[in-house]
Amino acid sequence: MNKYIGLIVKNDKKAGKKARELKKWLTEKKIKVIAAEDFKHDLPQYDFLCVIVLGGDGTFLSAARLIGNRDIPLMGVKFGEVGFLAESMEDDLFEAVEAVLDGRFFIEERMRLEVSVVRDRKQIALFEVLNDVVINKSALSRLAYSAVYIDSDYLTTFKADGLIIATPTGSTAYSLAAGGPVIHPAVPGIVLTPICPFTLTNRPLVIPDSAEIEIRLEGDPTDIVLTFDGQEGLNINSRDRIFVKKGQNPLKMISLSEHNYFKVLKARLMWSGGRG
Repeated sequence: MNKYIGLIVKNDKKAGKKARELKKWLTEKKIKVIAAEDFKHDLPQYDFLCVIVLGGDGTFLSAARLIGNRDIPLMGVKFGEVGFLAESMEDDLFEAVEAVLDGRFFIEERMRLEVSVVRDRKQIALFEVLNDVVINKSALSRLAYSAVYIDSDYLTTFKADGLIIATPTGSTAYSLAAGGPVIHPAVPGIVLTPICPFTLTNRPLVIPDSAEIEIRLEGDPTDIVLTFDGQEGLNINSRDRIFVKKGQNPLKMISLSEHNYFKVLKARLMWSGGRG
């Protein structure tokens, strides 16, 4: 039976060179490598062992979108700036891939959010996101008024530059930069983080992942954009209802160590401390 490995690479000279070396190395091991340039839009319907991502968090998020609801694990190898989704470093690439081929790895399931946008009672968008969905205003727009309902009960109206709804995985992305908490991926929660809130009483909030969130824009919103994992955007207005809930298709991530999350977290946040 043929073994297939997908390869998605950041548009970067160094990453591209390493990808060519990896493809040659895998081919010599009789493993078929399907690189991103080998297909146009959708990942071919092969039985993939995994998809290896050489790049930063942006490349990893693109790969997650490409996989969709297919049962294919992702392995991230860091070729970029500070990021949390790639566990392995470029210098350990071949050793890490060898471990995967030998079955010496663990699978972590990461929750995704299902985001639906309804306009005039018709669904106009449906996305699954790994990190976050963000309501953002343009630089020159007035504040965004985001009325939030939890399981159909009104919570509050966030008066801010925007609002981030993030998974635990996404808690270390835009939400963290906006003052949100870091949440371990195994914690079943969803984070609501206002961006530069007008009132100090608007604070980040963690709610159960069993809750369904509805958001409506109030006032006279102009130039408000809804972004999905920072990859795609949709202009929204007061006619729209945004529904967010836990998705049915968690993403599978390859980890070479059962308790590696805190090591990655410490390294990326550059936390000090000499204890082993």
